[in-house]
Amino acid sequence: MPPDWLAASPALFVAACLVVGLLVGSFLNVVVYRLPIMLDRQWRAQCEELAGRDPAPLDRFNFIVPRSACPACKAPIRAHQNVPVLSWVLLRGRCAACGARISARYPLVEALTGVASALVAWKYGYGWHVLAALVVTWFLIALTFIDIDTQLLPDDLTLPLLWLGILTSLWVRYDSPYTLPVPSPTAITGAVGGYLSLWSVYHLFRAATGKEGMGYGDFKLLAALGAWFGWYTLLPIILFAAAVGAVVGLGFLAARKKDRSTPIPFGPFLASAGWLMLLLRPELVSALPWLFPFG
Repeated sequence: MPPDWLAASPALFVAACLVVGLLVGSFLNVVVYRLPIMLDRQWRAQCEELAGRDPAPLDRFNFIVPRSACPACKAPIRAHQNVPVLSWVLLRGRCAACGARISARYPLVEALTGVASALVAWKYGYGWHVLAALVVTWFLIALTFIDIDTQLLPDDLTLPLLWLGILTSLWVRYDSPYTLPVPSPTAITGAVGGYLSLWSVYHLFRAATGKEGMGYGDFKLLAALGAWFGWYTLLPIILFAAAVGAVVGLGFLAARKKDRSTPIPFGPFLASAGWLMLLLRPELVSALPWLFPFG
């Protein structure tokens, strides 16, 4: 458990989670950029093996190696240049070595993770429940930006999130239906229901149109959300994600002058709906009981 002085001061506990969230956000930037590349390398190597050829040797590439460097000049980023948000601001969004622009996405992810972590700490307070809520938050942020970049929800993230939801429901004590984790039967039925619901929609849509409306990663992400929040949250999550996705998607297509055949990732909307459920589940159940008839 964290030190007792954090428990004695809610404001200090929220501030500590803000700082931790900023640091985690810096690591999430690495995950968002490197995980798709790592997976692509694995898939290409597997294709070579299936074709009976030896995969070409490659330099090590993981979350640690090589060191973070400027995309333009390849100069290593030093520790004092890698302080979340602050370094980007002090460097005015440019590389210290060559002056090339550094994407504002990096401090955005860091700030988003920090603020989201602070809100979770404020909502859940000191205790083990907040740790579970923070882990869910960090997974959802990573999945959101990977899906935006690649239209991919990697099994390396969705499946651990799913299993963590089920396993924590088995051994972590819960105080009410609205804390994390939910009771084991609710988590298991939520996971199964989450997967099967979108799986059914996918196959019905494919049978009716001959097109694929979403990917299997979406099924697994909703299954993970069902495992963490319970089966009775699945309908609100889907409705919220679909409604926001439709509005944002149409706005995006209009702004970019794209037609409706342009694929738009659904994962960010599922993740946003899931995080809303994490933060406001009791309030939503009270305000919209018709959406949670058995909640």
